[in-house]
Amino acid sequence: MFVPLFLEVIFPILLLIGLGAFLQRRYQFPLTPFSTLLTVCFMPAAVFLNMYRVELNYQVLSEMLVYLLLFTLATVLLSHLLGRILKVNDGEGAALKNSISLMNSGNFGLPVSQMVFSTNPLGVTIQIFVLVFQNLLTYTYGLYNLLAATKTFKDILRSLIKLPIIHALILGLAFQLFQIPLPRALLIPLDYLSAGFISLALLLLGAQLANIRIRVYHKIITWAVIGRLVAGPALSLLIIYLIGLDGVVAQSLFIASSFPTSRNTSTMAMQYQVEPELHAQVVLYTTLLSSITVTLVIFLSSILF
Repeated sequence: MFVPLFLEVIFPILLLIGLGAFLQRRYQFPLTPFSTLLTVCFMPAAVFLNMYRVELNYQVLSEMLVYLLLFTLATVLLSHLLGRILKVNDGEGAALKNSISLMNSGNFGLPVSQMVFSTNPLGVTIQIFVLVFQNLLTYTYGLYNLLAATKTFKDILRSLIKLPIIHALILGLAFQLFQIPLPRALLIPLDYLSAGFISLALLLLGAQLANIRIRVYHKIITWAVIGRLVAGPALSLLIIYLIGLDGVVAQSLFIASSFPTSRNTSTMAMQYQVEPELHAQVVLYTTLLSSITVTLVIFLSSILF
């Protein structure tokens, strides 16, 4: 089952990532406009439609929240412990903490979930909640690690309020809860945008990885890879059994824990000049190696749950 799973789920994703890398090396596209387009248009459309169409279960929502809080606490504690054992400096410590705690739930995670749970919308909806939670974590805890608390709470809150996926999530929930019908004239373009999300997200991820230059291999990278791709799923499985999750909820959360380091860690590190090359290399290595670990986790989730 492992090989067919890899060929049906992971290989198509790697193919699009590779195509994005090839096109970027060949044509050197300016990536900021494409990243903005993905963030403010394609991803919000996918989030809104999924929330609009799924049947919500408040027990599932409460279980997800408990899981996400425990899983985040566990990965944060693990990264802090590793930082102390390795005696890293502040910049390296920020890279290690963010690399283990922050996952690529958007460009990588959402396409994987849409392929794995193509016949079960609940699995994709759970991934969307993970995505939103990860974005909140990125612009609070992630920024704190990089800026050492120089960014005020007001600035962080302002950044979060501006995120289009937050607006899409709230609108989708509102339309779902109050059973507000959307006319076909709006549903059709939203469907087109949502359908284009996967391809654009993966092409853009490949293009961003193509711009990374490897100069020196740092020991932090090894521990970041182990923490994100090995310890992350192991902690997830422990928490899932601890709080008694099962079925699609357990499958989706377990798979979500295996995704590579968020590309936003590299973007923010470059913006604030905190070990930008180290952050970028961690994103590259975890993304490449996750093709194996994510396949294994998907395989295990089908057996365990």
